[in-house]
Amino acid sequence: MIPRAWLSGISAPLHALSLVMLSLAATVLNPALSIAARAPTPPPTAELAKHLTSIAELTASSPAIVIPEGPFLLGSVRVDDDPYGMGTQFDDTELPQHRVWLDAYEIDRDEVSLGEYLAYLHARKIHPSKDLQHLIWHVITVHSVSDETLAQWPALYVTWKEADNLCRASGKRLPTEAEWEKAARGPDGNRFPWGESLPDNSLAMFGQHHVHEIPILAPVSSGEPGKSYYGIHHMAGNVAEWVNDWFGFDYYAYMPERNPPGPTSGRYKSLRGGSWKSRPIMLRTATRSGAPADQRSATVGFRCAKSVPGSPAR
Repeated sequence: MIPRAWLSGISAPLHALSLVMLSLAATVLNPALSIAARAPTPPPTAELAKHLTSIAELTASSPAIVIPEGPFLLGSVRVDDDPYGMGTQFDDTELPQHRVWLDAYEIDRDEVSLGEYLAYLHARKIHPSKDLQHLIWHVITVHSVSDETLAQWPALYVTWKEADNLCRASGKRLPTEAEWEKAARGPDGNRFPWGESLPDNSLAMFGQHHVHEIPILAPVSSGEPGKSYYGIHHMAGNVAEWVNDWFGFDYYAYMPERNPPGPTSGRYKSLRGGSWKSRPIMLRTATRSGAPADQRSATVGFRCAKSVPGSPAR
């Protein structure tokens, strides 16, 4: 077995290569995927449309939490002698650790709910994606999940652009990656949102599996025991979250020390926080990953943020 410590030095390039190869393989092996992505989404059936409207009408917006201006500890210290420890970097993209200053900003306490997402689509006469329609119909008809429960699920099967547009439509925006990390870990670099103790299912929704890959999710307004230093819910598990930044493999090595905006371009958008399927290491507040901006997934959602008066607009 190759030690994880030895792998850490090459993990970032391998991580980058794997993302590229997966993307190319999906297109080469199944060109219908790219055609399907451009095809119009079919309208829901009349019965499903009733449920979608009902779920959208049950929406409730999240309270916003003010994150004060000041420095915080971003990233990780390199560890080479504890390959399986939770203090060891997931890969080199979270190195080096250093303090970064952020102006004050607001971030939603809760992830954007499925009810909010469907209300946004309904107002713009946009049909939910085929994957989301199929999932909602399946859990209603096979698993007897109520509209009330679905309204409190986190939004999922949402692209980065849809997440960005929804936040902007409500006078907000997606958080920068640095803003997300500060909100998750506090000023002094907590390993997990709640502190240093290892995760369990009283603190986060993770490590779940369903034979038919049905999401196993917690209501967005839940999560008080696992809240972050600033009181933000589900910064670990439930759904991973889109943030504003392009995913920079080496960005932590050269980012500005004040209000880092993220790279100016890239192939992938950053994702943070892990999901209902994740292993514990993905729940670390420093662990980073990325995905194509047009990806829809049952494991990815988002939350919104906002600059406070007097702070630079992002």
